[in-house]
Amino acid sequence: MTVHGSIPLLIVDDEPPIRRFLRTSLAAQGYRILEAGTARAALDVIARESPEVVLLDLGLPDQDGLEVIRRLRAAGSKVAIIVLSSRGDEAGKVEALDLGADDYVTKPFGMAELVARIRTALRHRVQRQGAEPLFRHGDLTVDLTRRLVTVRGAEVKLSNKEWDILRLLVLHAGQVLTHRMIMQEVWGPKVDVQYLRIYVRQLRQKLEEQPDQPRHILTETGVGYRLQTDADMSADGSGLRTEAE
Repeated sequence: MTVHGSIPLLIVDDEPPIRRFLRTSLAAQGYRILEAGTARAALDVIARESPEVVLLDLGLPDQDGLEVIRRLRAAGSKVAIIVLSSRGDEAGKVEALDLGADDYVTKPFGMAELVARIRTALRHRVQRQGAEPLFRHGDLTVDLTRRLVTVRGAEVKLSNKEWDILRLLVLHAGQVLTHRMIMQEVWGPKVDVQYLRIYVRQLRQKLEEQPDQPRHILTETGVGYRLQTDADMSADGSGLRTEAE
């Protein structure tokens, strides 16, 4: 499916072959491609062209990509940021996401997966701008305005903490939220991650047809949780665990 309206997308990578591959593949999807090979050039392009999506490599020659994320979010930028990196360590993923990246895709990756991630990041950007607060995925519907949750048409009663966690996941649907981000929002800074795991397990018991093989609330091992969306379905081979944690 191609994109209409020539959405501007910035590719930030210091390797010309990777930029060329991404440029060719994503231009075919209808995106208007911008490019930068350094952190400084990336910040200049973002200030000048206001792209809606940034595909950001972390290993830039002049500055770590994490600093680019930090500076953009500190300046109030709402641009969707998807990190593309060969760094597979969980600590790096957590730091990028905590700094404000919308997603993290580890090289090598499939183009179908990346396109799905871009669609999800764009939808998340729209949500931040005040889209209709109604979420649907498969048999799950969440109405944030009415605080109503239904599964297969039947209303599901949630505790206050269960609702707080689900609401946060819905507001960031398709985005990985780290354990720390969720705990900070729901409980505050001083809480054990085991509390979060217990509540997620309870949520899955209420929302999932097979709680041990969840299809709505997915786990990314050692990082956090993601609420599955329709756009994510083609990206199921991305390394996300679909079993319960």
